[in-house]
Amino acid sequence: MSDNNSSGNSKPETDLMKMLSEFRMPGMPDVEALASAQRRNLEALSAANRVALEGAQAVARRHMEILQSSMTEMTEAMKAFGSQESPQAKAARQAEMLKGAYEKAVANMKEVADLIQKSNQEALGLLNKRFTEAMDEVKTLVAKKG
Repeated sequence: MSDNNSSGNSKPETDLMKMLSEFRMPGMPDVEALASAQRRNLEALSAANRVALEGAQAVARRHMEILQSSMTEMTEAMKAFGSQESPQAKAARQAEMLKGAYEKAVANMKEVADLIQKSNQEALGLLNKRFTEAMDEVKTLVAKKG
């Protein structure tokens, strides 16, 4: 019986062992580093969500305060209209009240928009910071493998 092996005296198990010893597994990722990075990603996402929720709550509270203030002012304005003023004086006071109400409404809208913008910037800042850290971690892992 002839052996298909080129060396002639080599056994199939020896050849198999030689092949296995030369076989190199691709670099396995550092599982602990990956788990740690994922944990930091989730923490950053959680923090960003918390900031966004707190911002939404602040906006809702401010809306309620504005509504309560507006109702109080409207009640006082209605009481004032019951006075015995001349029609010209009432018209002048109404115009002044409308002007003040408009200016206050614009200021309130700007304040609420600023609250929303601040909350969004803070949440995005947290996510951007973590993204940058994650990219640095990837570079470090790749450099260790290289």
